[in-house]
Amino acid sequence: MKQKRIYLDNAATTRTDPEVVKAMMPYFTETYAVASSQFSHTPGLEAREGLDEAREIVAGKLNSSPEEIVFTSGGTEANNLALKGTAQAFKGKKDHIICSGVEHNTVLHSCQWLEQEGFKLTILDVNEEGFIDLDQLRECITDHTFLVSIQHGNQEVGTVQPIAAVGEICKENGALFHVDAALSFTQMDLDVNVLNADFITLSAHKIHGPKGVGGLYVRTGTELNKIFHGGYSEFDLRSGTENVAGVVGFGKAVQIAQPDHVENIRSLQKHLMDRLTKDIQHVIVNGPKDIEKRLPGNVNVSFDLVEGESVVLHLDMKGISVITGSACFSRSLEPSYVMMAMGFSHERAHGSIRFTLSRFNTMEEIDYAVESCNEVVEALRMISPLKK
Repeated sequence: MKQKRIYLDNAATTRTDPEVVKAMMPYFTETYAVASSQFSHTPGLEAREGLDEAREIVAGKLNSSPEEIVFTSGGTEANNLALKGTAQAFKGKKDHIICSGVEHNTVLHSCQWLEQEGFKLTILDVNEEGFIDLDQLRECITDHTFLVSIQHGNQEVGTVQPIAAVGEICKENGALFHVDAALSFTQMDLDVNVLNADFITLSAHKIHGPKGVGGLYVRTGTELNKIFHGGYSEFDLRSGTENVAGVVGFGKAVQIAQPDHVENIRSLQKHLMDRLTKDIQHVIVNGPKDIEKRLPGNVNVSFDLVEGESVVLHLDMKGISVITGSACFSRSLEPSYVMMAMGFSHERAHGSIRFTLSRFNTMEEIDYAVESCNEVVEALRMISPLKK
């Protein structure tokens, strides 16, 4: 009999909600015209209506105007558009960009690429819990800074940055502010006016929506050049045929998301962290010890004397899906760049395991995962060459 799979890697992607799939289906087989055909025929108008309705739902969650939401192919494109599009808009006027050392690699790599193109880059340090230093930001930001890019919640250790305070500093200094909220959207409150954000990156598949669709909030009047050419879609900021079915699914996922879902995830998160640290010896919590300062559902720990990769593989054989390090970084033999930026040793970084939960997980699954983890870690420690 096939063992039920327990999926605890929801920061990488989430199960698409059946209601989302149901909402998308007509846009594959019935209302399949392109939205740009709205002035030509009825099917095009119907597609446009689906697109516009989803735009209103997403905008409402951010307390923004629908015209400020640009749909993209996902968080990666949204981050690239925010950073590279802004750099192009300010080229010849301002040349300095700031980000942190624990940003998602789509932000870090984009910033590093801009540095190669002649822009000046400052990468902020973080402390052992992954938080940036606001005083360092104040010291680094200058009249030449056109953009500061700071994530809301970290993809690996779950650290929730003080983005409202960052936004205030940017506003005081005349710099634009970009927030990568791919993992926090619908999980935490995001009000564009409270945050003083000029750009916010969103992703559908992190919130039980479909893959291949995301969005970028762009504050009205903000300078931004498009990075794709050959069309006029999305307010002439993102060329290409709109993924109407995907956008409709994105909107439905946002509509389904409720505060009680987050409360349930928080309770599972607390139970998981409590049991891991009490049931298993020599466990170190990576990231904030205070759960309220972490993304809902994120638990990242290191097990002394064992490698994370071995734990992951043994848990997978027990039907449990987790990851070591960040999902986008796990193909490398190098230790997690997030962990290293936080000042951890190679051993601690290599021994880290990330558990990320969703509303589809249960308390029974958490208990089984902890019990299995205890068995695996104990067995690996018995044969560990690191054992003293």
